[in-house]
Amino acid sequence: MAYVDERIEAAAAAQPPAPILPARYVLPFILVTTLFFSWALAAQLNDVLIRQFQKAFDLTRGQSGLIQTAFYGGYFLGAIPAGLVMRKVGYKNGILVGLALYFIGALLFYPAAEMRLFPFFLAALYIIAFGLSFLETAANPFVSTMGPAETGPARLNLAQSFYGIGAFLGPFLGGLFIFSGVEHSPADLAAMTPADLDAYRTAEAHAVQLPYLAVAAGVALLAMLIALARFPVIDEGATNVMAGWRTSFRQLLTINHFRWGVLTQFAYVGAQVAIWSYFIDFTKDMNPQTSERAAAHLLSFGFLALMVGRFSGAFIMQRWSAPKLLSLYSVINVLLLALAMSSSGGIATGALWLTIFFMSIMFPTIFALGVRNLGSLTKVASSFMIMAIIGGAVFPPLVGSVADATGSLQLALAIPLLGFVAVLAYGLFGYRER
Repeated sequence: MAYVDERIEAAAAAQPPAPILPARYVLPFILVTTLFFSWALAAQLNDVLIRQFQKAFDLTRGQSGLIQTAFYGGYFLGAIPAGLVMRKVGYKNGILVGLALYFIGALLFYPAAEMRLFPFFLAALYIIAFGLSFLETAANPFVSTMGPAETGPARLNLAQSFYGIGAFLGPFLGGLFIFSGVEHSPADLAAMTPADLDAYRTAEAHAVQLPYLAVAAGVALLAMLIALARFPVIDEGATNVMAGWRTSFRQLLTINHFRWGVLTQFAYVGAQVAIWSYFIDFTKDMNPQTSERAAAHLLSFGFLALMVGRFSGAFIMQRWSAPKLLSLYSVINVLLLALAMSSSGGIATGALWLTIFFMSIMFPTIFALGVRNLGSLTKVASSFMIMAIIGGAVFPPLVGSVADATGSLQLALAIPLLGFVAVLAYGLFGYRER
C-alpha cells in the first residue's frame, strides 16, 4: 500500500503545475480586471471633488463631506440588490447593468455642472456607486473561476493590483484636469464683484464636465467589449442564498470575532476615507504655498505606498501573526495622527501621508479575521463585512463639521485617530475565536 501511495504521489508531482490563467480566458480576464481599475478611479476622484466643490459651491468642509456620504451610501444600499439581480440575470449581465449605471452617473455630471446644483452632483455620485456595487459583487467570482481552483488566489491578487493603479491615477488625473490652477484667498473672493464671483464659481463647476465625459466614454467602451466577449458560465446550482439567512445572522451575532470585526471595519473604513477626503485640504492648511495640483499628486503617490504596504505586509505575515501586525500598524497610525495634530508644515503633512502606508493591511486583515473559521456562515458574514464600508459615508462629514465648528482640521483628526484605536483594540482583544 505504501508503495502504491508513493507511486501516486510521484505521478502527481510529475504533473505540470496548473496554469494561473488558461489561454481561452485571457481576454475576459483582462476585461474583468479592468473593473477593479474603474471603481478605484471613481472612488479616488472623490478626494479631488471634495476640494473642487468647496470652491464651485462655496461649501463648508462638513457639507463637502456629503460627497462621500452619497458615494458610500450608494455602495451600501446597492449591495443586496446587486446580489439579487445577479441571481436573476447572471454575472455578465449584472456587470453590464452596473456599467450602465456607472455610465449614467458620470454623464449626469454635465447637466449638474450646467445647472450648478450640488444635490444633482450627489445624486450622480450615488448612481455611480450603486452601479459599482454590481461590479464588485461580480468581479471576484469571475476571476476566481477563470481557471483551476488552486490558482484562484493568484489570479485574484493579480487582478487586485489594478485597483492600486486606479487609486493612483484618480487624484493624479483629477488634479491635472479638474483643478484649474486658479486659487483665490478668502480676501480675493471678498473683493470680487458679484458677477466676477459668479463667473469664477461657474468655471470651477464646469471643470468637472470634460473629465467625467471621458470617464463615461471609457465605461461605454468597456461595456461594449464585455458585451461582445465570451465569459465562463458559473454554475452555482439551485440553492437559494436567502435560505436560513436569519438563522445564520442570529448565529453570527454570538461569535465574538465576527461581531467586533464588523464594528472595527466600520471604524477603519470611516477613518481611511476621512483622511483621504481631507488630505488635500490638510496639505493646503499646513503648507499654503503648495498648489492644489501638487497636493493631489502627493495623495496619488500615497496610494503607491499603499500598494507597497500590501505586498510587504503579505510577506511579513509569513513570520508575524495577522492580529499582531494589525496592532502594530494601528499603534503607528495613532502616533502619526497625534504628530499630524500637534505639529505643522511639512512634518504634519508627512505624518498624515505616512498613515496611508500603514493602512495597507487593515481592510483585508480585518476582513479575513472577522470571517475566519466560520464554515457555512462565511458567505453571510462576508456580506456584513462588506456592508461595514458605510463607515466611509459617516466619518467624512463628521470630520468636516468638527473642522468647521472649531476652525481646525488638525483637531478634527481626532475622529480618525479614534478609528485606529478601535482597530488596535480589535487586534489586541476583539479578535478571539470561540
